[in-house]
Amino acid sequence: MTATTTEPTTAETAERTGARTTEAAELITGARERIDTLDDRIIGLVQERMAVSAVIQKERIASGGRRVNLSREMEILATYRDALGKPGTTLAMTLLELCRGRI
Repeated sequence: MTATTTEPTTAETAERTGARTTEAAELITGARERIDTLDDRIIGLVQERMAVSAVIQKERIASGGRRVNLSREMEILATYRDALGKPGTTLAMTLLELCRGRI
């Protein structure tokens, strides 16, 4: 006995993707898969950034420095703002908080 697969109905396709045609649903599904792949990479990069930041913070504190280097954080904020506009600043603030904790 072989298993059969059924194609989603138009209603199921519309529910899942918001598309009204099979062609649009296929495009949306493919694009969402690409976004999921990008999100996985972004999460991995953020986790790597957090680990590198922890090393920097540990060494700075061990050498008698402060936990946070505000001038460096301002550079990071400017980089994200310049590249992404105002939402970039919010993204950078979130990254900084993830990497060094709340101040």
